[in-house]
Amino acid sequence: MTSKERFDLTVNHRQPEKVVVDFGSTAVTGVHVLSVENLRKYYGLENHPVRVIEPYQMLGLVEPDLQEAMGIDVVGAWGKNNMFGIYNHEPLKEMKTFWGQTVLVPEGFETTNAENGDLLIHPEGDTSVSASARMPKASYFFDAIVRQELLDEETLDVRDNLEEFGLITESELNFWKEATRNARDTGKAVIAGLGGTALGDIALVPGIQMKHPKGIRDIAEWYMSTVMRPEYVKAIFDKQSEIALENFRRLHEVIGNNLDAVFICGTDFGTQDSTFCAPEQFDDLWLPYYRRINDWVHSNTSWKTFKHSCGAVETFMSRFIDAGFDIINPVQVSAIGMNPAHLKNTYGKYLVFWGGGIDTQKTLPYSTPEKVREEVLRLCDIFAKDGGFVFNTVHNIQANVPVKNIVAMVDAIREFNGEN
Repeated sequence: MTSKERFDLTVNHRQPEKVVVDFGSTAVTGVHVLSVENLRKYYGLENHPVRVIEPYQMLGLVEPDLQEAMGIDVVGAWGKNNMFGIYNHEPLKEMKTFWGQTVLVPEGFETTNAENGDLLIHPEGDTSVSASARMPKASYFFDAIVRQELLDEETLDVRDNLEEFGLITESELNFWKEATRNARDTGKAVIAGLGGTALGDIALVPGIQMKHPKGIRDIAEWYMSTVMRPEYVKAIFDKQSEIALENFRRLHEVIGNNLDAVFICGTDFGTQDSTFCAPEQFDDLWLPYYRRINDWVHSNTSWKTFKHSCGAVETFMSRFIDAGFDIINPVQVSAIGMNPAHLKNTYGKYLVFWGGGIDTQKTLPYSTPEKVREEVLRLCDIFAKDGGFVFNTVHNIQANVPVKNIVAMVDAIREFNGEN
């Protein structure tokens, strides 16, 4: 059975002969560049600088040789520009990180240093404008810099928060056509974030790709606006989803079935022990627009829709189903109420759990290889029954995770799949 065949069974809640595996296909199922380098060394693969595929979180490209070593079934088709609005493909150049690793970044990836030595990145690589993100010297990834202008309630304009959403260009269509075709040629399942459908994703609200973002761009202000200015937020979501669906229509004409799943939205609704909003607020503010998007995808394409939300979102699972999502990620099993057996038994007929294979806050970085093995086997045993499970960690694999633990995880998946 091919990776694609295995994936098709899985997302249609049928039992494949092996658990489907993903490491590196999206910005929320990825591997930090340092861990990618450590894995390449461990498996004896060609020694060369790791390419940064997603610079905001400093995620590394998992190349075909490492995909083979880790038993990966899913690949990502990546867009033309990265989160900073910089062309994200060749030509590439080397960059030395604070932690001493040499990595590959796009030629347009221009940085400066703050007075305290922190690394600053600028939108579109234009160092003549204010930096949009900062990497502290002791950090391994970037943090957004809030550049919100002074808000005037009387002149607040919805169009300012729609500036980054526009109709897709011919150049972008051609790029996606080639990117998805190349991904399909790997023989693996393909996922992509086509853009424009991230309704209030807090990583995108500050507009780090924009030189002069207007509107509500402060993270705290945005969260308050969902309560204080719900009509303003609804107006954004309404127009944003309208534009997105026209773009999806155009994209589907050139992509067709070269895509198996589409990353719709990364808006988080959960904390470690609760939710960001009441279920009723979700129904009012997000549900109609999610349903609009998912209904179009299901009526016009063969794609499955992927929703990311960290945290304690058990109380929202039925609403994710009602909204039409096929897939939920990362399945944070360590959060309050996120009992794996309960999730599988209650929602497993309707939702594909993409993630939840091992806790990345405690077990993977801080436990022993044997404890890693035990947790992977236990969670696979729960989630993999009757399909509907793509193995991934609970969010990205971070820097400095012991490589022996990552390998123990991979070996445990193989053991579960009967490959050892």
